[in-house]
Amino acid sequence: MNGRFAARVALAVALSATAACAKQEQSAAREAATQEQPVAREAAPAEPSQAVKSDAEILGDFKERLDQYVALRNKADDGAPALKKTDDPSKIRVAQQTLEERIRSARSTAGQGDILAPHIAAYLRRLMRPEAKDPETKASIKDDNPGTIPFKVNGEYPDKEPLSTVPPNVLQTLPKLPDDIEYRFVGKHMILRDGRANLIIDYMTNAIP
Repeated sequence: MNGRFAARVALAVALSATAACAKQEQSAAREAATQEQPVAREAAPAEPSQAVKSDAEILGDFKERLDQYVALRNKADDGAPALKKTDDPSKIRVAQQTLEERIRSARSTAGQGDILAPHIAAYLRRLMRPEAKDPETKASIKDDNPGTIPFKVNGEYPDKEPLSTVPPNVLQTLPKLPDDIEYRFVGKHMILRDGRANLIIDYMTNAIP
């Protein structure tokens, strides 16, 4: 009798321990399930690609940059001493150099691409290339072309060097420039020259093939 009672007590204790363990496991499982799960983050939106400018937008940008230069030149010219009408080359040269110095001072931080920005240069190349590939046009461009000479933005065009010819068929493809500003070739490169100040105001490399 006492043996059976002891066996029952032992069985009850074992069942109770098993139930307690099961309860602990369930509790641990619930706790793990309720732990904060990592939140999937949405991918950041891709940066929009740079919009391609239309020809009309490029042309408008080019004109605006040229207009800004002309306004600067006019302001520099207004502050220069008035030049009486004269045919004396020395006086004309002095007036030219005075204007050149005032413009150079006013745009002392100017650099290549300020007017002929990369997208503008690419546009002008695209306009010129078909005509510039013509053998007769190539020969015409070589006329009076100074070839390899040093030049820079805000630099004076060398007096002793010839000014290259820009063939009419090439000139017709290019946007019209303000008065006294001209396209000129130096080797395969093209400069913008202010004829009044004899100043190189910008340039683009490898303009023609």
